[in-house]
Amino acid sequence: MKKVLTFLKKLEKNNNRDWFQANKPEYEAAREDFIGLVEKLIAGISKFDPEIIGTDPKKAVFRIYRDVRFSKDKSPYKLAFGASISPGATKMEGAGYYVHIQPKGSMLAGGKYMPQSKELLAIRNAVVKRSKDFLKIPKAKKFKEYFGEIRGDKLKTAPKGFPKDHEMIEYLRLKSFVAYHEKIPQKTVTDPKFDKYAVRVFKAMKPLNDFLREAIGK
Repeated sequence: MKKVLTFLKKLEKNNNRDWFQANKPEYEAAREDFIGLVEKLIAGISKFDPEIIGTDPKKAVFRIYRDVRFSKDKSPYKLAFGASISPGATKMEGAGYYVHIQPKGSMLAGGKYMPQSKELLAIRNAVVKRSKDFLKIPKAKKFKEYFGEIRGDKLKTAPKGFPKDHEMIEYLRLKSFVAYHEKIPQKTVTDPKFDKYAVRVFKAMKPLNDFLREAIGK
């Protein structure tokens, strides 16, 4: 990932179209390296999560161009490379895995971010009905080691239809069900075996994804 990080550091100082066009070959080389990483991740994840088999690495990668229509920040380019590896070989379909490479901000994440209202209700109902199974996920040794806890923005109070004093209320208030492995050292990201490290992290996330997929049927 050295090419990726080197390019992104330069882009951070030169986030404009003229510089980007003049350095397009360097961007393309960095993007190809990142796609190569995603390809290795798909191969590794597929060994323990067959729903990922067939995912196209190029389609999994997010565009570097920012949507600035409703943003005060008009910088045209993202300062990171990201990819979502999810079932159905498409980005963000069902619970999946996310890789984010950025100088001083690389992370591995996954779960289900901002599910639709029907999906969120289905997840909350599953948390209530299968609370013992659900609680095993954040208590697992590897999960705690890599992610700490299940996270997401929360409602200020109980969601509609659920009592405020429910024993699972802290989880029921979640609007996303995600796990983050953040602040990965640059020396880890640039290690030739980073893909193997990332696959180990993602494997610890699979029980969360399994629970979410079963709940929402994806």
